[in-house]
Amino acid sequence: MTTTPMTAPPRRQTAVPAWRLWILLLVGMIVFGLVGAARTLYYGLEVANLTDQVPWGLWITVDLSAIALGAGAFTFSAVVYIFHIKRFQPVARMAVFVGFIGYSSAMIALAMDIGRPDRFWHPLVYWNVHSVLWEITLCVILYSTVLVVEFVPILLESDYFIDKPRIRSVGYMLHKLTPIMAVVGLALSMLHQSSLGATYGVLAGREIWFKPSMPVMFILSAIAGGVSATLLITLIASELFQREIADKYLRRDIARLAAGALLAYLYIKVWDWAATSYYTHAPGATQAVERLQATTPYTRSFWLVEIFLCGLVPAIIMLYRPFRRKVWLLMIALILIILGVIVNRWNVTLSGLVAPPQWSPGVLGNVVTVAYFPSWTEVAVAVGIVGYALLALSLGLRYLPLFPRYDIESD
Repeated sequence: MTTTPMTAPPRRQTAVPAWRLWILLLVGMIVFGLVGAARTLYYGLEVANLTDQVPWGLWITVDLSAIALGAGAFTFSAVVYIFHIKRFQPVARMAVFVGFIGYSSAMIALAMDIGRPDRFWHPLVYWNVHSVLWEITLCVILYSTVLVVEFVPILLESDYFIDKPRIRSVGYMLHKLTPIMAVVGLALSMLHQSSLGATYGVLAGREIWFKPSMPVMFILSAIAGGVSATLLITLIASELFQREIADKYLRRDIARLAAGALLAYLYIKVWDWAATSYYTHAPGATQAVERLQATTPYTRSFWLVEIFLCGLVPAIIMLYRPFRRKVWLLMIALILIILGVIVNRWNVTLSGLVAPPQWSPGVLGNVVTVAYFPSWTEVAVAVGIVGYALLALSLGLRYLPLFPRYDIESD
C-alpha cells in the first residue's frame, strides 16, 4: 500500500445550475451579513439587543461554537503527527481546513462583538496577565497563526491556483513543520478551549457558572464536536464525489473517538448537575436555576436536547455497529452532536446572564430574569458568518487537495 501526493477530489458531473444556485445563496447570506456588520460599525453596539445585564448573546454563541467545531484540527493533528496513528491521515487535512474556517469565523464574530475592532491589537501591547480573556486572546491569535502555517501547504498544492515549482517548494518546506506545529497547536488549543470554560468557571459572583469542571467540559465537548464536524464533512464529500474517502474501519475509529469524548463529557456533565443542583442546595445556584426553570426553557433544553437527543442518542448510534454502518444514520448522529455543542454554548452563556444573582439591583424586587432576544442586525451578522463558513468549505471541497488518493501497488 503506497500513498501518492495529495490531490483534489475528482469533480462529479453535477448540474451546474445547482452549484451556481448554492453559491448564489451563500453570497446572498454574506451580503446580508455585511449589511449587519456595516450597521454595527457605523452605529455601534446599540443596534444589538445587548445590555449591561446581558452583554453576551448570539455573537458569542457563534464564536464559541465555531471554535469548538474547529477543534478537530488539533485532535487529528495530535493523533496523526504526535501519536503516529497513521490510519487517521486521510482526514487530517480536512480537519485543519475545518479548524481554519472555524477560527476565522470566530474572529469575525469577535470583531463585531467587541464594538471597536480597530483596537484588536491592544491585548498584544497592553498585557493584563490577571485576565482570562487576555490569555484567550493570545491563544486565538497564536493558534490561528499555527492553522495558517498548516493550511498554506494545502493551498500551494492546488493545481487550480498555483503551478510553479518554486512556490510549491515553499509549501513542501512548510509541510515539514507540520509535526512541530501539531505539538504547538495541541498546547495552544487545549489551553484555549479550557480557558473558554474557565472564563465562566472562575466567576464566583455568578453561582450558576462558578465550578471547576467548566474547563474540562469545554475541552471534551469541543473534541466531540470538532471530530464530528470533520467526519460529517468527509462523509458529505464522499457522497458528492461518489468516492470512498473514509472506509468503514476509519469511520468506525473516528466515530468511537467522538463517542468516547461525548460520553466522558456527559458523565462529567451529569455529575456536575448532581453536585450543584441535586445533592446540594447552595442558595445562589439553586435560586438561579429555579428562576431559569420558572421563566425559560433551560431545563427542557438541558435534559431533552443536550443530554438525551444530542448526547445519548448519537452515542448509541456511533457505538452500535448496525446503526453506525448506515451512513445516513451516522450523519444524523454527527449533526446531533454538532447541534448539542451549539445549544450547550448558548445555554452556558445565557443561563448565567438572564438569571441575575441576588446581589444584582432589582432582583429582590419584581425582576426574575432578564429578557434577551437577538436583534435583526445580530441575526444578519450571524447569517453572514455561516454563509462565509459554508462558502469557504464548498470552494475548498471543490478546488483544494484536502484528501489523499491511495493506490495499491504490488511489491
